[in-house]
Amino acid sequence: MNANRFLYFCLLMICFLQYVSGQETFPVNGVYNKNHNFYALTNARIIRDEKSVIEKGTLLIKDGIITDVGEKITIPSGTVVIDLKGNSIYPSLIDAYTGYGIPEVRKIPKSTIPQYESSTKGAYDWNQAIKPEFNAVSVFSIDKKAAEEFRKLGFGTVLVLQKDGIARGTAAVVTLNETRDNEVVLADKAAACYSFDKGSSNQEYPTSLMGSIALLRQTYLDGQWYQSNQKKTEYNASLVAWNSLRKLPAIFEVKDKLSVNRAAKIAREFGEKYILKCAGDAYQRIDDMKQSGCRFILPLNFPMAYDVEDPYDALNVSLQEMKHWEMAPANPAFFEKNFIEFALTSSDLKDKSDFWKNLRKAIDYGLSEKQALRSLTEIPAEMLGIQDKVGKINKGMLANFIVTSGNLFEAKTKILQNWVQGNQYIINDFDLPDLKGTYELKVGTDKVYKLKISGDPEHLIANLQNAAATDTNKISATLKLDNYTVLLNYVPSSQKESVRLSGLADEKRNISGRGELSSGEWIDWIATFKAEPEEKTKRDTVKKIKPLVGEIYYPFCAYGEPRGNKSLWKLYKERQHAILIKNVTVWTNDTMGILRNKDVYINEGRIVRIDNSITPEKNAFAVEMDGTGKHLTAGIIDEHSHIAISGDVNEASHALTSEVRIGDVIDCEDINIYRQLASGVTACQLLHGSANPIGGQSALIKLRWGESADAMKIENADGFIKFALGENVKQSNWGDTYTSRFPQTRMGVEQVYYDAFTRAKEYQERLKAYNGLSKKEKSEKAAPRRNLQLEALVEILNKQRFITCHSYVQSELNMLMHVSDSMGFSINTFTHILEGYKVADKMKTRGIGASTFSDWWAYKMEVRDAIPYNAALLSKMGIVTAVNSDDAEMARRLNQEAAKAIKYGGLTEEEALKLCTLNPAKLLHLDKKLGRVVAGNDADLVLWSDNPLSVNAKAEKTIIDGLVYYDRDKDLKMREEIQKERARLIQKMIGAKKAGEKTQKPEVLQELNRDYE
Repeated sequence: MNANRFLYFCLLMICFLQYVSGQETFPVNGVYNKNHNFYALTNARIIRDEKSVIEKGTLLIKDGIITDVGEKITIPSGTVVIDLKGNSIYPSLIDAYTGYGIPEVRKIPKSTIPQYESSTKGAYDWNQAIKPEFNAVSVFSIDKKAAEEFRKLGFGTVLVLQKDGIARGTAAVVTLNETRDNEVVLADKAAACYSFDKGSSNQEYPTSLMGSIALLRQTYLDGQWYQSNQKKTEYNASLVAWNSLRKLPAIFEVKDKLSVNRAAKIAREFGEKYILKCAGDAYQRIDDMKQSGCRFILPLNFPMAYDVEDPYDALNVSLQEMKHWEMAPANPAFFEKNFIEFALTSSDLKDKSDFWKNLRKAIDYGLSEKQALRSLTEIPAEMLGIQDKVGKINKGMLANFIVTSGNLFEAKTKILQNWVQGNQYIINDFDLPDLKGTYELKVGTDKVYKLKISGDPEHLIANLQNAAATDTNKISATLKLDNYTVLLNYVPSSQKESVRLSGLADEKRNISGRGELSSGEWIDWIATFKAEPEEKTKRDTVKKIKPLVGEIYYPFCAYGEPRGNKSLWKLYKERQHAILIKNVTVWTNDTMGILRNKDVYINEGRIVRIDNSITPEKNAFAVEMDGTGKHLTAGIIDEHSHIAISGDVNEASHALTSEVRIGDVIDCEDINIYRQLASGVTACQLLHGSANPIGGQSALIKLRWGESADAMKIENADGFIKFALGENVKQSNWGDTYTSRFPQTRMGVEQVYYDAFTRAKEYQERLKAYNGLSKKEKSEKAAPRRNLQLEALVEILNKQRFITCHSYVQSELNMLMHVSDSMGFSINTFTHILEGYKVADKMKTRGIGASTFSDWWAYKMEVRDAIPYNAALLSKMGIVTAVNSDDAEMARRLNQEAAKAIKYGGLTEEEALKLCTLNPAKLLHLDKKLGRVVAGNDADLVLWSDNPLSVNAKAEKTIIDGLVYYDRDKDLKMREEIQKERARLIQKMIGAKKAGEKTQKPEVLQELNRDYE
């Protein structure tokens, strides 16, 4: 074989290999033909990424891949050259959170019969909200209309997921190309997706946010058990999928700022690194965002102003909502300033066309253009593991880029083209001439006009008048640029018929062509460019006013404190001050009784001394308070409270829900916290509701207004749990629908307790037996599956968790005491217990405490035997007795509720006050540091204007840990400030409406959510 034949053979082989390598898996009906596309985009300003810019560069593309980029590049022959004439190239944008191409999940109408078991067929998880086996790519299909909408905004790549369920399965990354479905998928399993929302599942469990958290936590544990248990006897396709997802990036959607910490705690507990797709209110807890250790996906769905022209409508808009409207556009800027990594998404926008308007608004509010570009290109690419394919303009990456008329983030800039995988999509023509300016128009040989053109190429505006200075009559005219052709129609003065002109513009912006007069005569015309538009000069000289971005308040609502107040925050955080209360009447709740005209010295969060004429320690800064004529008591403690709980106080699904935890869902911004501080409440037990015989675990908190949910929890407090008896748990008052859950009778309630604790004992024995094995024996035997539900009951058996039981009637009180005796656990407190006076002797024998209402009765059949003497009778029997609220409003007068026991039962004033201070502290095992005004105890105190049991008494100062969390004088000033701030924001919203902004109608607020009373 000679050299020429060998060369020819090699060329044939190369062509064959190219043909084979270019084959698709889809057969072709006809002759196979795959053209190799070569493009060179020249004379472009190429922004490769936020750091690297080529001012006059060339971009080479071959078969959808960038083959070269730079300034001096040799263009191969046969390449299609596109001269961009100085326009800009940016990497196409990436949206890391969309439902693009995924069919909408339609929820099946709920049956009239509650569904307690999964209706999903197959070997899947017991709960329909857990579906990690779902893969978005399996249902994905190109949506041409939606793809075009995304491309017009500059997006070239999106993450697609099914937004349904708690464990949502995998998401895929696809491009917005319009070829075949299989050709646009860049990553089939790009991320695992989660949320706290059970979505389309009609299964009863979970009904609450804490139930969703518990289900997620238990599923993590089940996944670990399933993976490690080599001798399992069941197959669970969902857990197989769940474990396979653990190696993927995890995207977790949260609906509000407080749920960020909830998700972050799950992540830390199970070694995850969540990417949190959060709501637009995240800036309101920016410190929590930073401490979460997570990365974020931020939406740009800023709230509309409220229509508050009607003053009564304005009353239904809270200060929090008003402040959020004003500050929401600064959300991305707060993240940038705090060095928290985030991507931006168009998700949650009702109208996608608002994307650029909102993004530019975010930039006006402090977001840098560099960060905006990174958050729409590099960062989402890195999050999704596709940084080698998209996000920058580099050799070897996909030809995903956009061509713009200038700086991408300027309002006048247009996206001209969007290239996706090397396919060109025209958005706007970049060759269209800029016709704006002043012209001299000659029509035929004798007509001369003055023509002014303004507007955009798509919407040109023509102003025409006679050139003669004496003729100021304006002439009706329309101007249109149609595919490079200029069309000008006008009606001359004193005529009715129009003149129609058609022409083309040259490089000097002169326009000429032919036209037809109203008479039908054809003529030549020319518009000679004379001057730039006046508006251009004016626009350049106008200074842009930076919008007002206010301070973040903690909490972000009325009566919150600005984070910028360093001195106040220092007091809250560092506790370096002391308090000296002079000449006050002290209700000690101790053997000292009531002390008159004493000084009380507080330092470092504790009571230091109670004495006469105390002088502060040297070098100690002490805030001095005059207590003359005033009374100092321990802070009120509410043993039975349901305030400050997010996402429902009941997990109302199953009869046994001991796995759920109120501590997971504390709402540290509930206005009731502040209102109760104003009434002397310093601590409370946040209880699960009474929907189940065995409910959820309690949270014991101090009302540290402004702190995070976790910072409110009382340190080293014992664990408690809610049990319940009566009508609620057997669903007799739930209507005709709920008649299928066991139990439906009081006898069934008893069996729930026996069954639960029998299983808990068996579970404890299994754990004990396994833990007693040697390492070798453990390696040969599967560990018992951790069961959070039973773990809580084991804690009860081991006296590590204590029962507060919702109760009313004597028969059921006797029943539960009998169950506890026979099953070996104890009851800490019967709460409500309106027939407690009937079983006081039995309670005393068992050491059970009571937490009751003062005089509530007749609100249902169970309380027909309630008497107002109950609290006094129980107290006189030697039972630790408290009065509780079970109601946000009643908690504001627990001192007065306690005082009723003086009238009904003849308790002394000191005994009555203990009903809402020392005795609830004892019931909650907090009496070693709370409930008494004695040296060494926590400085949780209330300074009253009068006898604390009097209806005239006002809480002037409420102190927790030695810090004043409520000050009546300050409160009165804050009310004035709130009124002024509301007035300012109302006027700002009215101004926004007048300026043309969209507004929304206020919704009617419940009374408890108002900023005022």
